[in-house]
Amino acid sequence: MRCLVTGAAGFIGSHLAERLVADGHEVVGLDCFVPYYPRPIKERNLSSLRVSKSFSFHELDLRTADLTPALEGVDTVFHEAAMAGLAASWVDFELYMTCNMLATQRLLDACRDQKLRSFVHISTSSVYGQDAMGNEQALPEPISPYGATKLAAERLAIAYHKVFGIPSVVLRYFSVYGPRQRPDMGYNIFIDRVLRGEQIAVFGDGEQTRGNTFISDCVNATLLGAQRGEPGEVYNIGGGESGSVNWVIETIAELAGKPASIRREPARIGDQRHTMADITKARTGLGYEPSMPLRDGLAAQVDWQKSLLG
Repeated sequence: MRCLVTGAAGFIGSHLAERLVADGHEVVGLDCFVPYYPRPIKERNLSSLRVSKSFSFHELDLRTADLTPALEGVDTVFHEAAMAGLAASWVDFELYMTCNMLATQRLLDACRDQKLRSFVHISTSSVYGQDAMGNEQALPEPISPYGATKLAAERLAIAYHKVFGIPSVVLRYFSVYGPRQRPDMGYNIFIDRVLRGEQIAVFGDGEQTRGNTFISDCVNATLLGAQRGEPGEVYNIGGGESGSVNWVIETIAELAGKPASIRREPARIGDQRHTMADITKARTGLGYEPSMPLRDGLAAQVDWQKSLLG
């Protein structure tokens, strides 16, 4: 395949692009380096890809740029790019609206003349709302602007499938973690604080739970979505194992061999209470089966973050 990966400099996008190159595909990476976190981190994510002859890169903004050059010869699109994070979406809605909705619409529109095998659109468990515990038939009830814009984006992908025949497959990721996890994400923060001997702010009682997806399982599911996903369908992608915030912090401290110091803070507006992917549909329809136990995945991320600190 010749694949376009949007958000290729990000956490998941860079892992996906590396896997595609390793599997023998040509990969076109696209990113605009929105300064949500430092650009050098994203450049580091791209370091091994930039030396590959099977990888080319376009620094383009999906919201404004001519996308024709990036799409030349592409038969599979993985739309990983998005503005992430719940808290910031309450204070800068325009940024989330343009990055998550306008960018998606412009990319889909640019793909109308492409003969695509698959357009894999990446969504999130945040579309479900306070508790994301059911299957894909559960009514989406997002409780943050981030979740609302991601729901609108996936509906655009389905609309372009129904009206223009773009073979859109929607994957709803559940709490992806592992090496290269974004610095604003919970597990990265917890591990960094423990390794540095600094205090961890826990919002709420710490008994909120997350169904966790290790990065290699996430990438496997994404590839299966392109190969076997039914256009117009939505699939939950999770890791099959959940843990509370309190348990995760205790486990990280044990793996790091250092104590965790915790400071309790009020719960944040828009935070989900419990998430756990029902992946029955992905199992039966895609052949997806997660393989990384949560504790082992946390150990891998702890080791990676240790290596960064030296």
